[in-house]
Amino acid sequence: MSDTLVAAYDGSAASRRAVDFALAQARTSGARLVLAHVLEWSPYSFLTPDEVAERHRRRKDELDRAQTAILGPLLAELAGTGVAIETDVRFGHIAETLAAIAREQGASQMVVGRTGESSVMARIFGATVGTLAQIAPVPCTIVP
Repeated sequence: MSDTLVAAYDGSAASRRAVDFALAQARTSGARLVLAHVLEWSPYSFLTPDEVAERHRRRKDELDRAQTAILGPLLAELAGTGVAIETDVRFGHIAETLAAIAREQGASQMVVGRTGESSVMARIFGATVGTLAQIAPVPCTIVP
């Protein structure tokens, strides 16, 4: 059975570097590559039954849009690389969900990108990468 690598991808340059690194590793080792994208969605709100139904529809729309707009173009670009590539798009806390994906996929390694910027968003994503490095169920490579 070949190894499985999970690479986190959010459309950013940093995540693309992580995918490129993971792709090279997968090519070398004959591993399968799972491209993971996590959408955060707050579960903390009080909703009416109609609002719950609407929220469910919106969640499905967001998952479909992430698959089509973010992962679809990347999959098309990576076609023909000789690496078996799958996608996994979910809602949840980013670090916890990526760790769950790695466990469920039987991954031997996770690969994530680090932005290195000093903006507020970079600090948030940096915190995600730091958390993931601490809770990852398998070795986690952080690509600069």
